[in-house]
Amino acid sequence: MRFRHLTWVTALAAALLTPIGAQAFDDSKYPDLKGQWRRVAVPSGFYRGVQYDPHKPAGPGQQAPLTPEYQAIFEANLADQALGGQAGDPTYKCMPPGMPRIMAPYGEMEIVVVPETTYILIDHIHDNRRIHTDGRAFPANMADIPQFAGYSIGRWVDADGDGHYDTLVVETRGIKGPRTFEMTGIPLHEDNQTIVKERIYLDKTDPNLLHNEITTIDNALTRPWTVIKDYRRTPTNQPIWWYETVCSENNVHVSIGKENYFLSGDGLLMPAKKDQPPPDLRYFKQYNR
Repeated sequence: MRFRHLTWVTALAAALLTPIGAQAFDDSKYPDLKGQWRRVAVPSGFYRGVQYDPHKPAGPGQQAPLTPEYQAIFEANLADQALGGQAGDPTYKCMPPGMPRIMAPYGEMEIVVVPETTYILIDHIHDNRRIHTDGRAFPANMADIPQFAGYSIGRWVDADGDGHYDTLVVETRGIKGPRTFEMTGIPLHEDNQTIVKERIYLDKTDPNLLHNEITTIDNALTRPWTVIKDYRRTPTNQPIWWYETVCSENNVHVSIGKENYFLSGDGLLMPAKKDQPPPDLRYFKQYNR
């Protein structure tokens, strides 16, 4: 009798915790996005698919539609990189890449679909995304609490009319900087008014190929910039999640003021660029050697 009573109490608790009128989540209405996804690396120079448009070479080959002001910033970033600098890319300091660069994942990616949210989990620094699909509007105070990943609202649509959802349409706002499109320093506007729109869908002929059509609207651009990124599903039912990034671990970059230096193997500060001046040591006692 004691165990029967325990079973009844457990069932009652479950019933009380279930919202009135709630229906079980029918995942058969949604595309099968389970498993592990990796970006499709298109051979395109040294970076192999990490560039913003994976189908074009990094840097000037991206043909970014920048305004004259931001084209000049980009060219200055390229010149800085040629000298050993970081081209305005903040990720060397373990800063998150931010949207839309997040969606060229450096590590594995998992997509979890639940009734009111779609989660994109990426094994990299601060890259996880929460896409709200519960019909909400953007918060009125969103600009007061910007995030590198931004605030994403999406909706599932049945594009081909077969009674099943096949496309996730997403809009992301409230993104903060500093951010670049890629490691060559293609800049986004410092006003951080970026809007990113996405259409995420499986390939019609290959269920293990996922497409993401990304359109970025930004005041550094003369027009919206659309690219398509592809992801390939790992061919196993039991993927292994090896990749863990603790960016600050073994990071040899040292930022002092506006300069970036390197920490040598013997623990000494060394220049990152040719003829780079040493940091200002006015607050340190000087010793004669």
